[in-house]
Amino acid sequence: MSSQAIVASKTPHAVDVEAGKDYYWCSCGRSKAQPFCDGSHQGTTFTPQKYTAAESKTVYFCGCKQSASSPLCDGAHKQL
Repeated sequence: MSSQAIVASKTPHAVDVEAGKDYYWCSCGRSKAQPFCDGSHQGTTFTPQKYTAAESKTVYFCGCKQSASSPLCDGAHKQL
């Protein structure tokens, strides 16, 4: 199986997060529950990345899986 992440989306996912809550971002791009992990990484070298919301607000989770600021979008999708 490839060690390269699948580009799940060429746009970020806007999510309203709740302060203190943990979110598990899909790093492999295989999840059917984007941008979150559904366990589809099993058998790969990928693991979900935990994100704990510091405050309640809208954040933009990376959809392309190429962000240097993962799990949040840094605009890397604009280069794809």
